[in-house]
Amino acid sequence: MCGIFGVMDERRQMMDGSGIRQALSMMNERGSGEGAGYAAYGIYPDYQDCYALHVFFDNSRDSRAVVDATLEEWGEIECSEAIPTYDQPNLRTTCTPWRYFFMPDPSLAPGSASPERDIITDLVMQINAGAGGAQVISSGKNVGVFKACGWPEDVADYYRIEDYEGYIWLAHNRYTTSNPGAWERPDPFNLHDWSVVENGKITSYGTNQRYIESFGYTCSMPTDSEIIACLIDLLVRRHGLDIDLAVKVLSPPFWEDIDLMPKAEADLNRALRLAYGSAMMNGPFTVIA
Repeated sequence: MCGIFGVMDERRQMMDGSGIRQALSMMNERGSGEGAGYAAYGIYPDYQDCYALHVFFDNSRDSRAVVDATLEEWGEIECSEAIPTYDQPNLRTTCTPWRYFFMPDPSLAPGSASPERDIITDLVMQINAGAGGAQVISSGKNVGVFKACGWPEDVADYYRIEDYEGYIWLAHNRYTTSNPGAWERPDPFNLHDWSVVENGKITSYGTNQRYIESFGYTCSMPTDSEIIACLIDLLVRRHGLDIDLAVKVLSPPFWEDIDLMPKAEADLNRALRLAYGSAMMNGPFTVIA
């Protein structure tokens, strides 16, 4: 079972990453030293209107050229640069972390209720499903994900997360069960403004994956948190559910508990279970998003 942690300042007062580093390092018994990650909100005030795309490149110049060209087809790159990193003796570098500050062109998605986010979704799915040696690991505004294979302290020091200030921090210490060498595998998983860290196992993964892919999402990694991020995006952004209803869909009450509810509440929960049965997640799991 993995270690997860989250903190939010409701006044949006900024916190540097030193506290989240210390908090996650106290849960090293919940990890295997083969993956950790952090997500922070509010860290890019100078580019807060841009989508901050964090990308792992497999150290191939060709893969970056392909992503550059793809983004330029769909909008304007405001800034493109390597994410600052600092070599750690216990962390073996297998890719180059990069970031783009990108403005999609909404005119390229006519008829969409949320054209910018539809474009970003399609770009993330297209890049991650390709064989070009690139993986987009975060794609929201004023948010970034930092992860790698290693202990939480090594990953935090590799990115020097104490140099970043955010009003929300999420963290994940991975207890590896598969693909230990893949930098993109540790949580957090991110899509737009939603980032997910999870502890446990979703036993309904196959059903949830087929359901989300029926709406055009492409799941490039067999990881629970990727599915959860896509489900939240579908329910909240595309279907217009508020977050409380989305939670009821993903983790609904038992039928016997619904039978004991007042009629209006029971009718709502029955309707959600019937309409979104394939989105329901079976555990055991704990999620922070």
